[in-house]
Amino acid sequence: MLKLYSSIGPNPYTVRMFAAEKGIPLDIQEVDILKGENRQDWYYAVNPLGSTPALILVDGTVVTETLASCEYLEEVCPKPALIGATPEERAAVRSWVRRIDLNFVLPLTLGFRASEGRPMFEPRMRVMQEAAAPDLKAMAQDFLTHIEQQCTGQDFIAGPAFSLADILLFCFVDFGRSLGYDMPGERPWLSGWADRVGIRSSAVG
Repeated sequence: MLKLYSSIGPNPYTVRMFAAEKGIPLDIQEVDILKGENRQDWYYAVNPLGSTPALILVDGTVVTETLASCEYLEEVCPKPALIGATPEERAAVRSWVRRIDLNFVLPLTLGFRASEGRPMFEPRMRVMQEAAAPDLKAMAQDFLTHIEQQCTGQDFIAGPAFSLADILLFCFVDFGRSLGYDMPGERPWLSGWADRVGIRSSAVG
């Protein structure tokens, strides 16, 4: 069985939700990042970056990136297809995943680390100046507006099929909401989309 070192936070949530959609069982070991377990020697031996998630493959290989972990799960379990069933669908899903990662996940994460998350992150990594946090969070909100404009009228982010693009965006929107950010805000399509994704069995946890 594949083993996942997991924790609170949207990145491990993304991998867990992706695996749940696939019906792939995971041996989950929780890492208490609030207590700093990810900065202990035993976890650095698993992942020298000290980040979660870390997916341990059957042969002992360690995959430490969220999207790479999802790509691996898609490779070993192609159905249901969550990164597209055709070359065209895969291109569309990967394009949206890239956009979401750069234009939403990154500014949202950097904005959080510069503000609410500062006490946790500043002692162990370089963080943006606190004054940059409002602009970073605004950038993330601007991209939600872009998605609202581009996706209204279709079922999911990359088209008619549920995909990794939906999982990634949902997990980070959920993270933003848990911090009290106005997400998805006054965006009718995104609000309905978030409700539909949120009731999926994979979204629990």
